[in-house]
Amino acid sequence: MTDRSRFSDESRLRPSYTDPFDEERKTQRIRVAFNASHSDQIPWSFVPEQREIYVLPGETALTFFKAHNPTNQDIIGIATYNVVPDRIAPYFAKIECFCFEEQKLLAGEEVDLPVFFFLDKEMLEDTDTRDVKDVMLSYTFFSARRNPVTGQLEPDTDLSKYRVGMDA
Repeated sequence: MTDRSRFSDESRLRPSYTDPFDEERKTQRIRVAFNASHSDQIPWSFVPEQREIYVLPGETALTFFKAHNPTNQDIIGIATYNVVPDRIAPYFAKIECFCFEEQKLLAGEEVDLPVFFFLDKEMLEDTDTRDVKDVMLSYTFFSARRNPVTGQLEPDTDLSKYRVGMDA
C-alpha cells in the first residue's frame, strides 16, 4: 500500500517540466502502459480501458480498468500489481487504487476500476531511474477466500504459478 505521508508536500504533485540538473532541458513524458490478467480460478474478463498514457514526473494521472463477472454468482476478487522496470517501483505512487481493497462483483456485473497515480519527480534525481522512458503497470486478479485461521482475505489459488511481483 502507498505511504500517504509522501503526499503531504503538495509540490511533489506538480509536473516537472525541466530537468533538475539542467534548466534548459525539458523533461520528457514517460510512457506508462497497462496490462491486466486474471487467474484461471476467477472467470472474469479484466482489461485496461487505455493501453497507455504519457505523463511527466510529478503529474497525477487517472486511468481505469474494466472488470466483468459473466457468471450467475457473486465473486470476490483481489488484485496484485507489478511495476516494471523494478527500479522505478519506489517512485510509482498510487494515490487511490482498486487493488487496495477486495472487489466483489455481483453476478453479471461490470465495473470500472480506477487507479490514480503519479511518478515521483525524485526519480529524475536518481541516476538509475532518470532515463526511464517506459513503465508497465500490470495487475492480476485472483478469486479470494477467508483464511480459516486468521480471517484475512487471501488469493484462492496457487500463487507459485504466477510471476506477479517478480521481474522476468
